[in-house]
Amino acid sequence: MQIDKYAVFGDPIEQSRSPLIHQTFAKQRNERIDYQKILGQKGNFSASLDDFFADPNAKGCNITSPFKQDALQWVTELSPAAVDAGAINTIIRLDENRFRGETTDGAGLVLDLKHQDFCISNSRILLIGAGGAARGVILPLLEQGAKQITIVNRTKAKAEDLANWFDNSNVLATDFLQMASESSQPYDLIVNCTSASLSGQLPDLSDDVLSKASMVYDMVYLSAPTAFLEHASRLGVVNTSDGLGMLVGQAAHSFNFWRGYMPDIEPVMQQIRSML
Repeated sequence: MQIDKYAVFGDPIEQSRSPLIHQTFAKQRNERIDYQKILGQKGNFSASLDDFFADPNAKGCNITSPFKQDALQWVTELSPAAVDAGAINTIIRLDENRFRGETTDGAGLVLDLKHQDFCISNSRILLIGAGGAARGVILPLLEQGAKQITIVNRTKAKAEDLANWFDNSNVLATDFLQMASESSQPYDLIVNCTSASLSGQLPDLSDDVLSKASMVYDMVYLSAPTAFLEHASRLGVVNTSDGLGMLVGQAAHSFNFWRGYMPDIEPVMQQIRSML
């Protein structure tokens, strides 16, 4: 019996939990898959994909840093969400020579927020950072009915470039200095889209803005609450969340593209949380 093959490409890649996540998803339906971690070739990433998909049993793969833009150039077609995100994290084999690029990061965030009973519809959202992580979640949040999304970044020009990409009057841009000098309505959700928490750093967001948020979310996940989430809690924010649910949620959407069903994310989240 031939087993469908999948993989995750990145550099570094050893720390990836994707094989565990997808193998656990498959077990929910008593299916067998082969899912591997593969170190991508910097400077020649297309060769990595060529080698993997030379096997007819290779049905799809995930892409992580730093290859999400490189993979975009390799696929034969893109979903509308991938075009807007400007990067992909999932490749689906359609037939021998056709491959579709998808992005599931934003869908993963949406799934996790719904899992936590956060209502995105009509909400005011602040995204910290104007990089690829922020770009990937804007369209899915708008599609779920977000009333307004503000991008705050150290350099306002980068935030403006990202906001202008979406050509939507409900997507705004600012910088930390301007935000600190202006009074605004409280945000329903503040999302840290930067990797600052990996080094224990806090974004330059004023305590006044942070303390008034209904929910604070950090895309980074660690064994303990991130410095950003701890700071929000000290300021009185009750509802905080790290990015583990987003990780498992985006994986679930990738799995659905490949296998045709949405797995249950809760037991997988509990399993990974217990391992941190």
